[in-house]
Amino acid sequence: MTTSKRDYYEVLGAARDATPEELKKAFRKQALKYHPDRNKSADASEHFKEVNEAYQVLSDPERKAKYDQFGHAGLNGQPGRGFDGFEGFGGFGDIFDSFFGGTTRQAPNSGADLEFQINVSFREAAFGVARELDINRMERCDRCTGNRAEPGTDVIECSTCHGEGKVRRTQRTFFGQFQQVTACPTCQGEGEQVKTACKQCSGRGTERRSRKIEVNVPAGVEHGTRLLIQGEGETGGRGNRNGDLYVHIGVERDKVFARKDNDVLMGAEVNMTIAALGGIISVETLDGLVDLEINPGTQSGAIKRIKGAGIPHMGVKGRRGDQLVELKVITPNRLNEKQIQLLQELAESFGLERINEHSDNSGLIGRFKDAFRVDKDKPK
Repeated sequence: MTTSKRDYYEVLGAARDATPEELKKAFRKQALKYHPDRNKSADASEHFKEVNEAYQVLSDPERKAKYDQFGHAGLNGQPGRGFDGFEGFGGFGDIFDSFFGGTTRQAPNSGADLEFQINVSFREAAFGVARELDINRMERCDRCTGNRAEPGTDVIECSTCHGEGKVRRTQRTFFGQFQQVTACPTCQGEGEQVKTACKQCSGRGTERRSRKIEVNVPAGVEHGTRLLIQGEGETGGRGNRNGDLYVHIGVERDKVFARKDNDVLMGAEVNMTIAALGGIISVETLDGLVDLEINPGTQSGAIKRIKGAGIPHMGVKGRRGDQLVELKVITPNRLNEKQIQLLQELAESFGLERINEHSDNSGLIGRFKDAFRVDKDKPK
């Protein structure tokens, strides 16, 4: 069952000709009423979201004008901004926490992400391959273990943040008093200061090193795929997570095969006699040579399917695409006397009439000492 949206002015309890200041007062009143820290009723959260959505629209002159003229339809289904991450009211972030005396949250520090490009062959992409990367990244200093102090010397509490690693700044707004929390600028969030800096890293706590990282390229990977290896980026410093390593995959072109989704595409030549009479040809697959049955009367452009000979589905064990083989019927460009005679007899059996004679044995016409045309008066 679909529930229609309530009128935004009704949600705020404001008149349609309310001034921006009156809308702000109405919003504050309703937000205070339904804020989850103050209202523990089961439907408070929904009302709180509804109040915020209404004010987000009516406090924006452009969107308010659209709403006043067209109602909810004028907003194209996107009335509010910034609420996709609403989880237990944490998604409102700094705005509402600050309105009601809360503390803004800051995402934890993390090291820088690294990105690399590697190229693999068509077959390696199909079946997977392990590659070793040589990367150069910032890591925690192994002499001071990241605390920035020379071993054996003291690490003292930061005089600015008193060991908390963060500082608070208090502000007042018409919604009330709130605090903003940021990393301490003196100790960079460590909460500590050193008396004697580490000699190896000069008190940075980190140093640059080269490492070899093994990357497992999964079977079925496509060109342009980006692999994520968590925690293999640069160090985030003591107490913070490392960055991530992103590996971009390039798949080289193959001389025989092409790819469409998880199917392998290729072409194969078929002698005209096999195409006419049927037979067996050998074709290459990712798993090696296989025999392919050719039906009598096969024409150029016909497609033969080899089940399960395609690309594995990435992340799905035991499932593969197919191989599609496009057949091209080939006419021989050199014939001996016996072959020419046999083809002449075959042509006559099809009711073809000889139109000229010559002994030139070069080119397709010359392969037959005589050329033929269809004799419409002869039975076929």
